[in-house]
Amino acid sequence: MKKSPASRALLSLLAATSLLLPGAPLSAQVNLPALGDSVSQDLDVGSERRLGDQVMRQIRIDPDYVLDPLLQEYLEGIWVPLVNAGRKLGHIGDETQARFAWEPFLVRDKSVNAFALPGGFVGTHLGLIAMTVSRDELASVLAHELSHITQRHIARRIAGDSRNSMVAVAGLLLGILAASRGNIDMANAGIIGGQAAATQLSLNFSRDMEREADRVGFNVLVEAGFAGSGMVGMFERMEQAYHLMDNGAYPYLRSHPLTSERIGDARTRLALEPFMRPRGLAEHALMAARARALMDPRVDAWKVLENYDAGARNIKEAGGYEQLGARYAAALSSIKLRNFDRAEASLRSAELTLQLISPSPAETAAASRQLTYLRAELAEARGRPADGLAALDKLQGEKSRPMLMQRVGLALASGPAATAGPALREAADALQTHVSLEPSDAYAWSQLALIWEKLGQPLRAVRAQAETRAAAGDLNGAIDRLRSGLRQSRSRDADQVEASVIDARLRTLVYERQSILAEIYRGRYIPPDVELPN
Repeated sequence: MKKSPASRALLSLLAATSLLLPGAPLSAQVNLPALGDSVSQDLDVGSERRLGDQVMRQIRIDPDYVLDPLLQEYLEGIWVPLVNAGRKLGHIGDETQARFAWEPFLVRDKSVNAFALPGGFVGTHLGLIAMTVSRDELASVLAHELSHITQRHIARRIAGDSRNSMVAVAGLLLGILAASRGNIDMANAGIIGGQAAATQLSLNFSRDMEREADRVGFNVLVEAGFAGSGMVGMFERMEQAYHLMDNGAYPYLRSHPLTSERIGDARTRLALEPFMRPRGLAEHALMAARARALMDPRVDAWKVLENYDAGARNIKEAGGYEQLGARYAAALSSIKLRNFDRAEASLRSAELTLQLISPSPAETAAASRQLTYLRAELAEARGRPADGLAALDKLQGEKSRPMLMQRVGLALASGPAATAGPALREAADALQTHVSLEPSDAYAWSQLALIWEKLGQPLRAVRAQAETRAAAGDLNGAIDRLRSGLRQSRSRDADQVEASVIDARLRTLVYERQSILAEIYRGRYIPPDVELPN
């Protein structure tokens, strides 16, 4: 699948967020406010969250917003300890803890990048995960971006020069919204217009912020239990990439420029910490390989990865982790290409490689779990759900989101409702329980819609489709689907209980949309049929 120009523009604009929000003049003495200070009347905590929500409504409906349960779980497994460490160190106050989202998300893009958005959102490109060799390196980037959020850097730039900064913010949002609608010229005009007015004013303040995010992020990284060498290793990897291949594949270097001072500071901080050996290398090798296979969904890219293991160094030379990741990437790519025999061979080779590496029992178990999920994924693609369920029996007792979604996938692969009814109904019950506890899980709602369709429950399917769009922030689309459901409910054999649920939900979403519009167009009457601008 080729990435659309609108999608590429949207993601590239997001990557440049930190460059578009200016601060104090170069000639001014920069005095960063202390933690807990009121940093900006123009962008308080609530306003910053609303600004972030506005941007995220556009991101979640982009086709390159990644919904992979395994990678999302792995990302959150690194992110949550960092957030907890930030709270323990006092960087996250009660107000920001309660009102910010603290939400990491994945972007399907092969470039090396990560970015923080207003309101506690952090995006990570799959290309960044693919190029890291340890979870500590990935954690160092997330800790740095988390520190941009906890230190309120966006609001502090606006506090530095309120009028110019608000122009830049407006230009940024205009560019993002225009790009999401495919209007590249308008996107570029909005971004360039906002940036040109204030970029020169922002450079000094940006450097101070980068140093502060390094310092705070390193402390958060270590407090969360990650090796501080991860930040130094990441800096060294970035520096080498900058000098050897500055071909545009590393936008992170542009929004977070490396300097010898930043690298030296990181090395000095590391020297003051006790040595810690990187952990979880086997599992990280698998997740980096998964990111590598998913970041470029083109047949040509998968064909290259299918033979990726042939070019990897042997197990003794590379400690086995490179071979392990290469064979996982080859297996997953073969699944995508539907070369199932090739996928089976690569997967068996990966399982053998893990046995030869023999990391600690805990690390072996974590990596083995990922290989088990890949085996279930292969069984699902082959239309052999029984084999997939047999593989998952090795993880008996696990109640994770990836387990739920994999079992749902196997149920959907079980055939028509006439023969797979019990499996489908069991999956529907499990998903219904999950979305009642996690109503913002768009992927779960989308899977539930597919199950209701197979079970011949059209109204429930329409409602689940609407909830999918609502969870993604597309209120217009959700309302349209619910109204379609109401029209379908007029038939004589329609489920009237479900029709009443749809009617109540429709009223709720219309009211929510009117509240958002009322905030945008203060003092004006908003009819119930007026849609949110795209």
